[in-house]
Amino acid sequence: MANNVKKEKSSNSNGGDIFSGLVIVACIVVGWLVWKFVMGAPSNFEGGNPEGHPLPGNYLGMVYKGGAIVPVLMGLLLMVVVFSFERFAVISKAAGKGNLDAFMKKVQTSVNGGDIDGAIDACDKQKGSVANAIKAGLIKYNQVKAEGFSSEEATETIHKEIEEATSLEMPMLEKNLTILSTLVSLGTLAGLLGTVTGMIKAFGALATSGTPDQAMLANGISEALINTATGISTSALAIVVYNFFTSKIDTLTYSIDEAANSIVNTYRRFKGSLK
Repeated sequence: MANNVKKEKSSNSNGGDIFSGLVIVACIVVGWLVWKFVMGAPSNFEGGNPEGHPLPGNYLGMVYKGGAIVPVLMGLLLMVVVFSFERFAVISKAAGKGNLDAFMKKVQTSVNGGDIDGAIDACDKQKGSVANAIKAGLIKYNQVKAEGFSSEEATETIHKEIEEATSLEMPMLEKNLTILSTLVSLGTLAGLLGTVTGMIKAFGALATSGTPDQAMLANGISEALINTATGISTSALAIVVYNFFTSKIDTLTYSIDEAANSIVNTYRRFKGSLK
């Protein structure tokens, strides 16, 4: 049965890799389309010419002038948004159908009262990764209780069972967090790259002989500032959502550990009552 579960998790992982790859490509393509056809629409520029100056106060045209780095940055920003929604859905599903705190209180009350079957029923109703891991420990509790294990043997056996169940459930929660953490750095680096290219254009305008080309100078500085702002925004959002989801996963892990300790302590009280 464990092998079947592992095969199913492996299949889900491969499917997740394909999904992540498609999302990355799609976000870059959408970012380029928005930059080219929405921000670069002739209606955003004087004389209807995208090569000219943006209309006064037209922010779409101003961002378009940020250069070729802008669609990349927009793609990165879209990735942060898409993977944030995807992780939120997965982590919410892992917590189960009902309120996690209420579920944990119910399980602990049942376990402390010796009602293991009641705790298992609560897990069946709650569903999700946390409930599955706790249920595995409760089932193992009934097994070690029937076999009369010592407290030390029971503790090791129950903890091992819960750890194995957790190792199958929890890694999927962290799967795309690696992408979000990478986007923190990529957003900043892409923004800096756009800043550098913009400043190169600005200084190129200053280096021309005679009177500096003010239009090129303005465009270069605009490109630098727009890319800087977009890159910082992308990184800031990625940091916030990454820390948020990491905190949520830590909470789920702590809930499982807390339940495991309750199960073990209940077994120790059971063994103590037999002496």
